[in-house]
Amino acid sequence: MSTETLPAPGIEEDQHGQTKVDYLPLYKVVFWNDDVTTMEFVVRMLLKVFGKDINTAESLMYEVHRAGQAVVDALPLERAEFKVQQVHTAAAMEDFPFTCTIEPA
Repeated sequence: MSTETLPAPGIEEDQHGQTKVDYLPLYKVVFWNDDVTTMEFVVRMLLKVFGKDINTAESLMYEVHRAGQAVVDALPLERAEFKVQQVHTAAAMEDFPFTCTIEPA
């Protein structure tokens, strides 16, 4: 009896034998401006939680400040939820009302 190997979930071959990989859908993480949270806190979260470089973090912080919001990353849902939870926990520890949300990309 021959053994058939099934492809891993999310990986298929198209009609030309090329491998096609289905990726997890991405979700946008949006930072929202408020009148209490410091700019330094926002930059720190972008550096430590989202791994942004200092120039990108400052640029995103100013976008949040001027426009009222900014999309800071696009991630699979579980990672986005985890990072939002980290930011909200850090904000609560410093008594900031800072908010970030998740939206479908």
